[in-house]
Amino acid sequence: MKFISIFLSVFLILPLAAQGQSFGISATVNEDAISQADLNDRSRLMMASSGLRPTQENLQKFAGRALEELIIEQIKIQEARKQNIEVTSEEVNQGFANLAAQNKLTPEQFSGVLIQQGIPKSTLLHQVKSQLAWVKVVQRVIRPQIDVTETDIDAKFEQMEGDIGQIEYEAFEIFLPVLSESDELNVRKEAQAIVQDIKFNGAQFTEVAGRVSKAPTAPQGGAMGWIKEGRLSKEMDLVLRNLAEGQVSSPIRQADGFYIISVRQKRSIDGKTLPSENEMLNSIGLQRLTKLQERYLADLRAAAIIDRRL
Repeated sequence: MKFISIFLSVFLILPLAAQGQSFGISATVNEDAISQADLNDRSRLMMASSGLRPTQENLQKFAGRALEELIIEQIKIQEARKQNIEVTSEEVNQGFANLAAQNKLTPEQFSGVLIQQGIPKSTLLHQVKSQLAWVKVVQRVIRPQIDVTETDIDAKFEQMEGDIGQIEYEAFEIFLPVLSESDELNVRKEAQAIVQDIKFNGAQFTEVAGRVSKAPTAPQGGAMGWIKEGRLSKEMDLVLRNLAEGQVSSPIRQADGFYIISVRQKRSIDGKTLPSENEMLNSIGLQRLTKLQERYLADLRAAAIIDRRL
């Protein structure tokens, strides 16, 4: 599993009115509470990951998204607990060490950077724990439901053979959700800052996708695989066709949020580009696994008793 790495900001956290500890409750998720302090810390982490300045205004703007992220993480941890799945402290610490290594730091140095920015280490440890918990839930509960037959593979090959001559793109995505109208301007600015960071500051698209994207492709660095013309929405498809290899798009507003896409390669589909049977098996299985886990998580959230107090 590829863990989400944090953006190493070059500036220190500014004094904020909310910097002091707050012991109020921001939300409850079934039997568990999310404190105001948890929410403030997660908002700071998200600002650092996005490269935005840690101002009081930005802290407030990130609060809604940060709270939703914490709610989802709590649901994942609760489901792991329900399935009698354990995430050990050793696994969580190893995950933190992996994050540090991605940033070319030791765990001790990484902890120091977090403290310098006013972000408790526990905030990131909780995020790592929820990711590990969800991977284990998916492996135990969802993966056994995936069954790809020879008929499925043959049908996919037949479909792909009918696509011979069309253009396809090896595409990557970054997705930032817009949860409310009041959130739109802030998310747009964040998306624009990400594009600038990739285009002009040398940030790698896959690394940025891994740490900030909320798409299911984030653990794979935003890799969408080979996308045939016409598969995406009209707006996304038009951008995809006009991008040169290696280019990064401007933020694209869709119904659920902003997308940033990049094209690594373009090619015309022919017999040589068709995958092997084993590659097809893995591709179909991954697509089904992604859809099932999205549906599973959505059902868990719908069934949860959530009291948001923000």
